[in-house]
Amino acid sequence: MLARFAADPSFAKNKTNYRYFNEDESNFRSCYQRDRDRILHCSAFRRLKHKTQVFVEHEGDYFRTRLTHTLEVAQVARTISTALDLNFDLSETIALAHDLGHAPFGHTGEEALDDLMKAYGGFDHNAQALRIVTKLERHYADFDGLNLTWDTLEGIAKHNGPVENPIPYALNNYNSVQSLNLESFASAEAQVAAISDDIAYNSHDLHDGLRAKLFTDDDLKQLPLL
Repeated sequence: MLARFAADPSFAKNKTNYRYFNEDESNFRSCYQRDRDRILHCSAFRRLKHKTQVFVEHEGDYFRTRLTHTLEVAQVARTISTALDLNFDLSETIALAHDLGHAPFGHTGEEALDDLMKAYGGFDHNAQALRIVTKLERHYADFDGLNLTWDTLEGIAKHNGPVENPIPYALNNYNSVQSLNLESFASAEAQVAAISDDIAYNSHDLHDGLRAKLFTDDDLKQLPLL
């Protein structure tokens, strides 16, 4: 049984802003499961394979990429949501989408792209992820984007918390079409996805750093836990 504050797919379908474009329901999958599957099969998800997490790909096949990181985040999110009686399908879906908008070359690449795009509103990977799933992915004859549920879109936009000014251009632009209540906190499932991101990268960045011999076990022992 879901917790009373969990996202309920049967309730979601009754919202007027459930999906931007109307679609027939599936007899076999919940709305969040359909969102998850659309993300897994989209081209932006496949492109995460060659995007840098910390180490660039040619330095070794041991190190994480954005794709392997995303899969680890999704697993952690599903486990935590299950333990908390939340909707684990929604948490997993948001986790799978959370890095879709990242530029190549990690955060350095994002900073460089942001500088280049200042005159056009800058670049923000969360905003770009929303742009990808609402516009850039093209799989359907009747509309652009993946036509994800409002709950998934909200989680992608706000899993790190309410969006503060200045609001990234792509977020502000979509919010004017379909309000995502950017000033409020996202669902518990989205917050679990964000925490799972922290858990995953704090763990695997240490693994990758040790493997690359950037530091040693003894170096880690000198660091405070908090």
